Amino acid sequence: MFRKASTLIIAAAATAAVSAPGTAFADDVIGTPQPCVKLSDVTGPDFDVKQCGVSDVDQFRAGLENNGNAYCGPASLYNVLHYWGHVKKAPVGWLTTKVGNLDPKDPADYNVITNSIGRIGVDAKYDGGTKLSNLQTAWNIATKPARDANWSTGVGNVSTATSPDFSGELAKRLNQGPLQIAYGRYKAGPESGSLQRSGGHIVTVVAAKGSFNGSTVQLKLSDPGRAGDHGDGDYLKTQSDYQLLDVTLTKKSIKEYIPVSDNEETAEDESLQPGTYRTVTRWELTGPQYIGSTRQMIENFNWFVMAPPVG
Repeated sequence: MFRKASTLIIAAAATAAVSAPGTAFADDVIGTPQPCVKLSDVTGPDFDVKQCGVSDVDQFRAGLENNGNAYCGPASLYNVLHYWGHVKKAPVGWLTTKVGNLDPKDPADYNVITNSIGRIGVDAKYDGGTKLSNLQTAWNIATKPARDANWSTGVGNVSTATSPDFSGELAKRLNQGPLQIAYGRYKAGPESGSLQRSGGHIVTVVAAKGSFNGSTVQLKLSDPGRAGDHGDGDYLKTQSDYQLLDVTLTKKSIKEYIPVSDNEETAEDESLQPGTYRTVTRWELTGPQYIGSTRQMIENFNWFVMAPPVG
C-alpha cells in the first residue's frame, strides 16, 4: 500500500521545489528547450510560474498499441517523472530502469523509453486510453523506489467543477512540479447551446501566467501528441525536437449533455434512453495548435510532489 502525503510532506516538497524568481537553469539537465529560466512567483495577486527540465517525449512510437495513438496519458506522466528524476535527482523508475539515467534525445535510449511509457500504460490500466485517476496509481508505482529510499511523495487532483480558484490552484501546484492536465473534446449537443464530450487528451503543463481568482490564464504545454515531425519519415522510431506550445485558458460555464451508457450485462440497450443535462464550469483551451471541429475544455489536473529524506 502506498503512503499518502500529509500536509507536512506537501509543504516540505513545496519548499524544496521553490527557487528565486528568474533563476537560470543548468544546461546539463536534459529537459525543457534551452534556454530556460525558472519562474516561481505565487505571492499574488498575479502569478508567473515556469518549471525547467521537463521532457517532451512523443507518444506516437513503434512498439506501442496502435503506434501510441492513445498513449498521451502515459507519455505526459513520463515527462513528469523525467523532471523529478533529472532535476530533483529522485530515484524513480521500475526495477533496474531509472528515469534519471535515460535521455529521451539519445537514440540509444529510445526503445527503453518506449518500454517505460508502455509500463506506465499497464500500471494505469490502459484500455484504449487512460484516466488521470489510474495515472496516479502509475505514479505511485514508479515512485516506490524513492519511498524505499525514504523520499516522501504525494499526488492529487483538482477539478474545474469544484475548485473555487482553479487557475490559482494550478499555479500553486505547478510551483511544486509539472502537472498533468486533461481536456475533453466537446461537440454540439442535442439542444441548442449544449455541448457533448466526444473524446479527450492529456498533456504536461510547464508554465502558467495569470491572476489569482482570474478568468483567464496563459499556459505553456509539452504535448506528446503534437510533435513537430509527426508523419515525417521514421517519426515512429525517433524523438522529435522539444517544443513548448502556448495556449490560453478561459473560464466558461457550459450546458453539458451526458448520454446514457449501455450496460452490456442487461438485455436492454440503455443508450437509447434520453440523456441528462448539467451546468458545469470548464476552462476552454485555445491556441494556434488547437484549432479543429471541437472545443477543448479543461476538466481537471493531476499534481505531484516529492521531497528527499530529511537529515
